[in-house]
Amino acid sequence: MKIKAVIFDLDNTLIDFMKFKSACIEEAADAMIDAGLNISREVLIKEAFSVYNQKTYEYRSVFDDIIKKHNKDNRKSDKILANAIIAYRRTKNAYLETYPQTRSTLIHLTKKGIKLAIVSDAPRMRAYLRLCSAKLQDFFDVVVTYDDTNKEKPSPEPFLYALKQLDLRPDECIYVGDNHEKDIVGAKKLGFITVFAQYGAKKKIEEKICDYKLPYISKLKKIVGQ
Repeated sequence: MKIKAVIFDLDNTLIDFMKFKSACIEEAADAMIDAGLNISREVLIKEAFSVYNQKTYEYRSVFDDIIKKHNKDNRKSDKILANAIIAYRRTKNAYLETYPQTRSTLIHLTKKGIKLAIVSDAPRMRAYLRLCSAKLQDFFDVVVTYDDTNKEKPSPEPFLYALKQLDLRPDECIYVGDNHEKDIVGAKKLGFITVFAQYGAKKKIEEKICDYKLPYISKLKKIVGQ
């Protein structure tokens, strides 16, 4: 079967999301402490990641939650929060990067006539802010976000929505993602050719649940060529 499209997850597959997120949290933590929040840097960073893990990484009130927990003087809360937001935004613009060889791989696939798409759990505006900051927005024929189906992976609906927009079958598409359950299991159930992005994954896949493992993104060129 000829491969006609490659569909990517966004965070930790195309964009080094955890590097960007970690840097933003660290800078925001320093700014909050400098503004008067009485908590150690180590504890603050640990609590921020704990909140994200409970609420998802798209949760927008992580710093508000931490400030409410540790600051009893409401007059200082806005000052602390403002410093956190400014530090976070400043750092985000500096650290939002793609993985090595991402752009050259996308160019290669485009030249071969392969359609490119994204299926992300991020809200549409945040997905496009990341894509545009990384200068990747013009590569993709289809971008599916949470706002399109109001469902998160591994629900079949985001995957099926992308297929409808591409006018293709699952067995004509490769799906590339870093998350075992959301990306690989979700896509595999629908009949996609699945590729596990090892370079961005938090956990390894031990069992044979994906069709290919990707130690670096440029290896995708060889997989598509097979």
